[in-house]
Amino acid sequence: MWKYILVFVTLSISGLIYLKLALKYKIIDKPNERSSHKKFTIRGGGILFPLAILLFFILNNFQYPYLVIGVLILAIVSFIDDIYTLSAKIRFLFQLISVCLILIEIGVPFVPILAFLFFLILGVGVVNMFNFMDGINGITGMYCLSVLSGYFLINTNEALINPDLLIYVALSIAVFGYYNFRKKALFFAGDIGSIVLGVLIFFIGFLFTYKLQSPLMLLIIVVYGADATCTILYRKLFTKESIFDAHRHHIYQKLVDYFGFSHLRVSLYYAIIQLGVNFIILKSYKLALMNQLIVFFSMVLFFTLGYIILFKRISTKKNLENAV
Repeated sequence: MWKYILVFVTLSISGLIYLKLALKYKIIDKPNERSSHKKFTIRGGGILFPLAILLFFILNNFQYPYLVIGVLILAIVSFIDDIYTLSAKIRFLFQLISVCLILIEIGVPFVPILAFLFFLILGVGVVNMFNFMDGINGITGMYCLSVLSGYFLINTNEALINPDLLIYVALSIAVFGYYNFRKKALFFAGDIGSIVLGVLIFFIGFLFTYKLQSPLMLLIIVVYGADATCTILYRKLFTKESIFDAHRHHIYQKLVDYFGFSHLRVSLYYAIIQLGVNFIILKSYKLALMNQLIVFFSMVLFFTLGYIILFKRISTKKNLENAV
């Protein structure tokens, strides 16, 4: 217990120090026409997440070295990107390196090479999905707490990883939440926050999938996955936009813009829905593979149709408002 108290206190002090330093050096996010906030807000508060992983590494006999190296590489690159904005090619290169290190940590063999390359691209996709979805107050923290809780419960049964990794990161999200889970956030996670959480959750999720041979482990990020994937497809097929350009097509953005929901209300919806999915997974992941696949594709279909229905409803509301 003393370690958890030490970690919480260290993270709390670090959050306060970062807030003061970021104000001094003007590490801020400037709102534009596609932003969900209206005032200048400090970015990079997600620096607490890699710090939590580093504390885990130091206090737990240096476990998962390849994971920690990968996290630190992405944390440094992402923090630089938060300040100066790096090219997509540079970010992509370091994401490949980081995900490669994670696959090595999990023990995924390099042969067959096509399978390894597929997992590598999948990992980079998950990392960027978390970055794309980080757009309103509370959504990154609340959703990731929901995801981590699902993995924590499964890990209680299976003992696949050291639970301290999950607990330390959850503590860092709690500290981050003090500054972010509010109507007017004091700071945002920034790329360093969303990217680090994305790579960590890919590590945990893929490790569980690989060790348990259970495709249902991937559904512990299905709410984010459905929104991110369907939005990318919509933009590629209908708007012809670059997927890297800022936009306001995610469902969570439209719920804020057209239904007037608060940021925290929408963020809480995403987290609660994922908790419901977690319960289904907890009751299903030991089923026969065929039954798991039925559950898997049923859930994917359900959330895809849900996205389409919501999107059409929002579009109808928008058209009616424009007509008036």
